[in-house]
Formats: sequence, structure tokens, C-alpha cells
Amino acid sequence: MDKGDLLGIATLLAMAAFIGVCVWAWSDKRKQRFDEAAQLPFADEPERTSKGGSDD
Repeated sequence: MDKGDLLGIATLLAMAAFIGVCVWAWSDKRKQRFDEAAQLPFADEPERTSKGGSDD
């Protein structure tokens, strides 16, 4: 094995890891968890109610 073979194997391993992370992130089992995490920045904001009044 020379340097080119090792670089080729490393490239294939990196590509496999990238594809694995993409499949993991887009799997249906993770959707609910990621949707909840996406709402975390808004968790400390009070709920707004619209009753037709002005905010003045």
C-alpha cells in the first residue's frame, strides 16, 4: 500500500461517515426530537394572546 491507497481509503471512510450522519439526521425517528430542539430558543418567551386590544 502506498500513500495514494491510504488517502483513497480515508476518503471513502469520510464519505461513509458523512452519509451516515445525513441518514441519521433525516430519519423519521429523530423528527420529533429535532422539532422540540428547534423550539428551545422560544421556550422562555411568554405566550402572546390576541384579544383585539392594542399593546399601548
